[in-house]
Amino acid sequence: MLRALLPCLALAVSAPAAESRPAAPLDLDGFCALAGRLAAAWNANDARTAADAFTEDAIYTEPPDRQVYRGREALFRFFGGEKGRATAMRMTWHHLSFNPVTQVGAGEFTFAWPGGQVHGMVSIRVRDGKIERWREYFREAALEWEEFQGVNRF
Repeated sequence: MLRALLPCLALAVSAPAAESRPAAPLDLDGFCALAGRLAAAWNANDARTAADAFTEDAIYTEPPDRQVYRGREALFRFFGGEKGRATAMRMTWHHLSFNPVTQVGAGEFTFAWPGGQVHGMVSIRVRDGKIERWREYFREAALEWEEFQGVNRF
């Protein structure tokens, strides 16, 4: 009986912990779920959950270098830290696309807060099931999304 258990014990001792193993590459559904969790965290003013959607060494930018945040803890502070942001925010995704081979995706979004809003695009690279790179472009606009699209709706 003990001989039968030895291979299992050896595997248990030598196998890396689940947290240290790389996550399986995301598919489109996984990417959409990740983006949805991030938006829900921002909308709930939950900086920790939002930051946890990013890798430890993530880079978040508004090019060329207007906004640059490096690392999950810097993002946690940018997202509001322990107390959250002083004012409520609302992130809405309109379109998401994702290439599971390159683990690169993109999304059109609206980000609103009391007194303003932007509509924009973001390019996202995923590693181990988390956001490794975030590069956003946006335009401030009082128009709602449907009007903002103008004649090029889809």
